This record gives sequence, structure tokens and C-alpha cells, in this order.
Amino acid sequence: MKYFLVIVVMLFSACSIKNYEHTSTKIVTIKSPKIKFSDIGYVRHSKDAIELELFVAGNVFKRIHINRLICLDEGCMSKSSFNAEYLSASYPSSLLQNIILGKKIYDGQNSLKQEDGFIQRIKNSDVNIKYIVNSKEIYFKDRQNHILIKIKEVN
Repeated sequence: MKYFLVIVVMLFSACSIKNYEHTSTKIVTIKSPKIKFSDIGYVRHSKDAIELELFVAGNVFKRIHINRLICLDEGCMSKSSFNAEYLSASYPSSLLQNIILGKKIYDGQNSLKQEDGFIQRIKNSDVNIKYIVNSKEIYFKDRQNHILIKIKEVN
């Protein structure tokens, strides 16, 4: 019985409330076959967790928590399962968190340093990605899988 309680606590703690060190307001656009969103969002993160809170007309539309798992209003799943269901199964599991934080993807493959950021172009049989990170925005577009993620500073 006590092992059952330990397992239940561990499962529910993956989606528990976190204390985030950084919070910023952004204009977030996500277009994929399963998610269509463009409005204000909050990006909150700490060393080991990220939360993307999306609003439509001032009301919470969706919350995405990322730590070991990715948790949505519908429940939690592994990062690779999230990619397969909402983005593309060919993406590495850390892709979404790296995009939200403006970090290099695909282990920095084809990364070119820019004045205030970097650009990556990745093309293979599974993806055709253009990824730009600078001080004003994060731009990710995969033409092959019809995925667009833009995170811009609010002026």
C-alpha cells in the first residue's frame, strides 16, 4: 500500500505547481495541425521547469508545463509523445523547451551566429526548419510539417 502511495505522489508531482524564477509577457503564435493560437502569453521558467500560459481575450486558453513531462489541461505525457501528437514525431524530445527558451535545437546543427542571436536551417527527409533567435523574437518554422512557433517581445 505504501508503494502505491509513493507512485501516486510521484505521478501527480510531475504536474504540480512550481515556483518560477523568471516571468515575461510575450506575443505567442503557435500553428500546427492540432494547435492554432495567436495572442498574449506568459513564459515562466526556472532551472528545471517551464510554463507557457496562453490567453485569448484575457482568459486562460491553455497552460503547458514542461519539466520531465509535458502537462496540458488534458493530462501529462512524455516529451516525445507530445511531439508526436501536437508537432512532429521526428523532432527531438527537447525541441519545444529549447524553442521557448531561445536555445539552439538539434544540438546546434547548422547554427550561424548573428549580431544579437543565431539562425539555424535544418533540412532532411523529415524536416525543413528555419529557426531564428534574436533579442526581439524567436521564430521557428518547419515547412514540411506545417509548424510555426513565434514568440515576440511585447512592445
